[in-house]
This record gives sequence, structure tokens and C-alpha cells, in this order.
Amino acid sequence: MAEVHAHTERTYPATPEQVYEAIADYSTVRPTLLPAQYSEYEVRAGGVGAGTQVHWRLQATEKRVRDCLFTVSAPSAGKLVEKDANSSMAITWTVSSAGAGQTTVAIDTTWQGAGGIGGFFERTFAPKGLNRIHDEVLNRLADHLK
Repeated sequence: MAEVHAHTERTYPATPEQVYEAIADYSTVRPTLLPAQYSEYEVRAGGVGAGTQVHWRLQATEKRVRDCLFTVSAPSAGKLVEKDANSSMAITWTVSSAGAGQTTVAIDTTWQGAGGIGGFFERTFAPKGLNRIHDEVLNRLADHLK
């Protein structure tokens, strides 16, 4: 099995504090950022930043639906890590200053992919699909920060 990695990022005209506050708010802000591929979103513990536990179903393709139960940690300033209890998936949100009132948000998602030919297709196509989904999340974050 090989690790699969997807990376999406965007820069916003906002302070790192404003952006981090928005993405760390799993109770109020996060649900408004999720596109149609997400369903059954539910905060099960906490609700802001580290210690939050959140559930959702992610329909990555027409036939592929993941049931996700993430626990959130904040290992360093400007970073949130969501680890799925149901798989090897981890989503890392990194918020950093881009200078002059600009902030960059990077979303890095990793998981252990399948082996063989199925794994080849997963490593080739899954990151592209996930990047499209995360790009929509980042578009919605731009709207929220206006």
C-alpha cells in the first residue's frame, strides 16, 4: 500500500487569526463551507478547534462514500489536524501569513491507498477528485471571509 496525497491551497485578503478562527469553528462556520458531497455532518464533541469530534459522510464519487469520524488536534500554531477513526485518512489545515494582510490556507489530505492496479488508479484519480471538493470548500471560505 502506498500513501495517497492531495493538496489544495488558496490565499485570502484576511488575517491569519480571522481565517484560523473560521476553519476551527466546526459548529457554526464549517457546515456552511461544505459542498453537496458532504452529508450527515454532526459535531459529536467540542465544536471549536482541538478536541472536536465531527462526523460526516463524504461522497467522493458516484459509487464511493466514506463514513468519517474525525478527531481534531492543533499540534502547532495555525495548524489543525483531523484524523479519521474509520480509516487512515488525515486532513491537515495549515494557515500562514502571506504578507500584506494576506493569508494562505493549505489543505493536505493523506491516506494509505490500495495496492496493485486499483491502487494505481486511486493514486492517479482520487487526489484530483478530492482537490475539486476542497477547492469548493475554499471558495465557500472566501465567501465567508468577505
